Amino acid sequence: MDVELRQLRCFVAVVEEGSFTDAGISLGISQTAVSRNLAALEEHLGARLIQRTTRSVSLTEAGERALPHARRVLAAVVGLEGAAQGGGRLRLGYAWSALGRHTLELQRRWAAECPETELELVMENSPTAGLLEGASDLAILRRKPSARRVELQQVGEEKRYCAMAADDPLAGKRSVGLAQIADRPLAVDVRTGSTTLDLWPPGAAPAKTVEIHSVDDWLTLIAAGKARGVTAEATAHQYRRRGLVYRPVRDAPPVPVHAAWIKGELAPAGQKLIALLAELYRSGDEHRERHRGDG
Repeated sequence: MDVELRQLRCFVAVVEEGSFTDAGISLGISQTAVSRNLAALEEHLGARLIQRTTRSVSLTEAGERALPHARRVLAAVVGLEGAAQGGGRLRLGYAWSALGRHTLELQRRWAAECPETELELVMENSPTAGLLEGASDLAILRRKPSARRVELQQVGEEKRYCAMAADDPLAGKRSVGLAQIADRPLAVDVRTGSTTLDLWPPGAAPAKTVEIHSVDDWLTLIAAGKARGVTAEATAHQYRRRGLVYRPVRDAPPVPVHAAWIKGELAPAGQKLIALLAELYRSGDEHRERHRGDG
């Protein structure tokens, strides 16, 4: 028996909804049908995918490996249907912030120039912003992943900013230096963050780091005055919070911004999106240069 799409849909739904009952509701079928389809999938694959208990469900090791493949198959089917009908969907993943100040312009330009393909922004805090997990078709990365299956093309760069509490001694300055930032703990996301201790010269890095796992954790920690953070300009533009301020880091190199995709899986719509991303960053840089010259 071949694997069927309904079996994959049931598998993914159970994971995303957290129970067989809720998966059935989301799919419009009975809980019994969900269980039957999942059991058939596990029998075909020869492995248990989900560990069932009376109160919860969880992925087995085999399930962890199979889930991104199942999601990618289902996403490919959606893309196939859209292409056959003259349209489709393109999912742009990002880990922390999308395109910052370019995000709204991207959405407007894409809707006007490519109305046949819906652009969906997907936040996925993984090293590939959802590519390997099957959650995105194209991704914005500000940190190069180690995965060999991922191809990259730089589309622009962004200034670095230091995030700090509003009552921080540095908050009154127009810009700050790396040495000034280093006298307090640094909040870092070791999986997806754009800043590591390598940004500082040897022996000059912050003595203490605080590991966080999401943008919200990062913002909360910094606003409370427990750490500072260094991030790309897009984060400073997209995430404003009371009690927190951003200041440019004058002596830090910019953050390269890359478009990323799985090797061999860049569709024509993805190529158009990459070209538009590069154009937005290029025009933004030109605007800044003109403004600086006028000033």
